[in-house]
This record gives sequence, structure tokens and C-alpha cells, in this order.
Amino acid sequence: MTAGKTGRKRPTISDVAQRAGVTKGAVSRALNSGTGVSSGTRERIRQAAVELGWSPSYAARALNGKPLGTIGLVVRRSPEILDFDAFFPSFLSGIESVLSGEEHATVIRFVPDAQTEAATYERLFGDRFVDGFLVTDLAVDDERPEMLDRLGAPAVVVGAPEGSSDFPTITNDSEEAIRGLVRRFAEAGHRRIAHVQGDPCMLHALQRRRHWEQAVRDLDLEPGPVEYGSYTIVGGAEATERILARNDDERPTAVFYGSDLMAIGGYSVLGEAGLDIPGDVAVAGFDDIPLASFASPPLTTVRSRHRALGSAGARILLDMLKGQAPPLSTMLTGELCLRESSGQPL
Repeated sequence: MTAGKTGRKRPTISDVAQRAGVTKGAVSRALNSGTGVSSGTRERIRQAAVELGWSPSYAARALNGKPLGTIGLVVRRSPEILDFDAFFPSFLSGIESVLSGEEHATVIRFVPDAQTEAATYERLFGDRFVDGFLVTDLAVDDERPEMLDRLGAPAVVVGAPEGSSDFPTITNDSEEAIRGLVRRFAEAGHRRIAHVQGDPCMLHALQRRRHWEQAVRDLDLEPGPVEYGSYTIVGGAEATERILARNDDERPTAVFYGSDLMAIGGYSVLGEAGLDIPGDVAVAGFDDIPLASFASPPLTTVRSRHRALGSAGARILLDMLKGQAPPLSTMLTGELCLRESSGQPL
């Protein structure tokens, strides 16, 4: 035990267990799911904690069955994504802008694979570390919504799932913005337009590709090649190298990258090849990261409202936890930011 400034020892879980006449394991179970602990024992533990002045916020709330004031975010990516990723820093900022005003907090866990991901959701909710979840990075055939439904966990899904959803959803609708940038390519005289897609397993990457394909077809243009760039600068550069390695009759004169970071990688390869942007190859990205308007030339892109997704998702989840019925679907709209890289209409 540790001593404070007054010299009194701070009580521990062992002290609570001794006072209540139970094991430390019983105290732990009472604090978490409550399984295996009778109501009488649970009340003795609660009373012992009160008498000893042992009341960590999460413990006191758990013992009384009250909300914990925490929401969970489980991310199946490396923590290093926060260094460069266009989405998560802004998204987390939006979440905190809401939670800080309500004295709530976010519990974030980065996990390496699907098995660890599922176990983490079950532990965080089953052991009462969080009240509910914001679910991001929807995958094709994502099993998490079904799993969270089995757990009975409140959740808001960030993204547009395939088919219907048992959870409220919030998403950025970028279809019209992508149609607009493809139209700008066409107005500048481009007939063959390539696409560099992000992670092929992620649903939002597939949806951006679908919007590009539909816009190309609607304008009677020729779809150029599709390459994959993994949402990174290096991935975008390597995808651009593969595009330039094609035969002249297959090589596009415009490229839509599924993220600004991939487009920045493409800039470097195009420059090294002696190609002018937009004179030889027109370029557009997605996200509108701060660097986009300072690139040379400034990058045409789709502004995706990541911070607003975070704040709106957090607000919907908090309202759900207060017993309010959530909107089934909330749609934000992407904005086309036309800059020099996509060229001028002829």
C-alpha cells in the first residue's frame, strides 16, 4: 500500500477483500461482469469499499451497475498509423471534442489480427472496461457487427456496411465528389483514367473504386488500370511505377488515388520520370490532408470530414447510452477541392 501526504495508507483490493470476507477474485468479479458473485456478496463488497474509502471511478461505477464513462475503439492496425494516417488523428480529435465535455474517455486498443480483435472486444465489454464501441475500418464480409450484437454491446458503425445494419451508422458520402473529379479529368481532355486503390480488404477502399468506375462509365470514358497502394506514400509510389511500366497504349493520362498520401508518393515517381503534372499526367487524391494544398502543384482532392465523423459518432453513442433512440443512418457529404493537379477544362 502507498501512503499519501497525511501518512494514511491508501486501501487496496486486498483490504476490500479482507473487510468483506471474500477473496480478491470475488472482488474482481464483482467489479467486472458480476458473474459467480451473489447479490449479498456483491453488497458486502460494495459496503467494504465505501467504509475503506476505496472508490476508483470505474470500480465504484461497476459495483453499482452504472455507466463507466468510457467508449472503446479497437483498431486492427499498427499504432504507427498515427504518425501519417489521414483518418485517425482527425477522427480521434472529433471524439475527444465531445467526450471531454461529458467527462468521458476513450479506451483505444491496437491489435494485430482478427482473432485478437474479437477477444479484445469481448474482454473490454465483458469485463466492463467500456460502455460501448465506435466501429471503424469496415472490412468486406466484416463479422464484428454480428459479434457485437451477440455481446449485447451498444455500438455505432463508422462507414457504410454492405446491406442492412442492426447498429446505427455514420458515413461520408463521397460519390458526387468523385464523380466531379472524374468529370474535371474529362473536361481537361483525358479519356483513360487510372485508379490507385487503398487496402483491398477495406470496404471504404472498394466503395471509392466503385464510385470511380461508375463515373467513368457514365461519362463514356475508358477505365485505366487499377493498382493497389495500401494507403501509404511508399505504396502510392510503387503503384505509380507499375502504371508507368505499362505499354504506351495502356498508359493513362490521369490518375485518381484513393488517398492523398498515395498521390504524394505518385508525385515523386512522376517527377523522377520527367512527367509534368498536370501537363502529362493529371492527378487527384482523397482526404484533403493539410499537405495537399501545399504540394507542387496543389493537389485536387476530395475533402472527407473525418473530425465530424468522430464527433457525430461519439455524440450518437453517448445519446444511446443515455437511453435515447439513435438515427438509423447519418450521412455526411464529401467536398470536391479543385486545384491545379487535375488540369483546366479545354
